[in-house]
Amino acid sequence: MEEQRGVTELSEDDIDEEDQPQPEVARIRRKVHSAGRDGRVRSKTIAPKRLTRDERRLSEVLVYPPDVDRPFNRDECKMMPRPCPFVSCSHHLYLDVNPETGAIKLNFPHLEVWEMAETCSLDVADRGGITLEEVGAILNLTRERIRQVEVRGLSKIKDSTGNELGMPPERNQ
Repeated sequence: MEEQRGVTELSEDDIDEEDQPQPEVARIRRKVHSAGRDGRVRSKTIAPKRLTRDERRLSEVLVYPPDVDRPFNRDECKMMPRPCPFVSCSHHLYLDVNPETGAIKLNFPHLEVWEMAETCSLDVADRGGITLEEVGAILNLTRERIRQVEVRGLSKIKDSTGNELGMPPERNQ
């Protein structure tokens, strides 16, 4: 194995056939050679147009294995082993799917699911408040981007409620 700026590259011999990712994911992983100036590997997006015909056909016929008990609520989820294997869950941190375009964003293209430090956003939320740097590391984003998202989210909440955050609505006396 060769290590380059903190990113471990595996040769084809190091990976079993059944562990190999789909062709589009494999192409993305081959492109990830080094980290950026800040030591962070950028996320990669797979557009539906870029999928091969076989990948599209496979996505249509995939069925969830009947012998796997997928959690239906947070109470069941809390007791599941970590790292969480259910990457299709909306709270999983490994990938995001754009509902409008169907694009898949791999947040950690250089890691496998079992190599991630955190896999569930609900687990992170249960721990309580954390710094922008910690959120950035968990989501593979910069501190500045996390700050921008936070400001935008707070602005949307303020616009929808019509009042300042943390202040109870005024009552007529």
